[in-house]
Amino acid sequence: MKDYLQAAIGIFAAFIFYTALFKISISVVLMFNMFSVVVIYFAYKKGEVFGAVIGMICGLLEDSFSLGVFGISGIAKTILGYLAGTLSKKMNVIPFTRNLIMNIILLTIELIIWGLLFRFIYSENINTGGGVIFLQPLSTAVTASLLFPLLKKVQIWVDKRDEK
Repeated sequence: MKDYLQAAIGIFAAFIFYTALFKISISVVLMFNMFSVVVIYFAYKKGEVFGAVIGMICGLLEDSFSLGVFGISGIAKTILGYLAGTLSKKMNVIPFTRNLIMNIILLTIELIIWGLLFRFIYSENINTGGGVIFLQPLSTAVTASLLFPLLKKVQIWVDKRDEK
């Protein structure tokens, strides 16, 4: 139950983050994908099934921000969650460098899947925001890799507090 509550808080935080970024600039929204950070975090922590379900939820929420076809991000993030959970079971993704490289690879795959689905369904060019969207895997991966150790410290602090 605690994992579901943490996932709900993470999704809510990403939703608030996205809402705030939309008020600032669409270019900033294209550069950081906080829903993907939530998906990868829980996929690493809980495995591929949990990651895929969180990916589906986050993807559908992300689709709700767009005026496009509902489900494109849902599919891409479901695959992202499944891949992240599967790969984290096969290799240690805790060291910063390995985590960063894995996140860049996973987020690039997600962007490619999303782009191919968008192109297939719409048959039109993707709004890249002047190429900003191509920085999304790198900027999101760096954000995630810096955020994950901080979240681990917060989790340890909460667990110690609960023991008292």
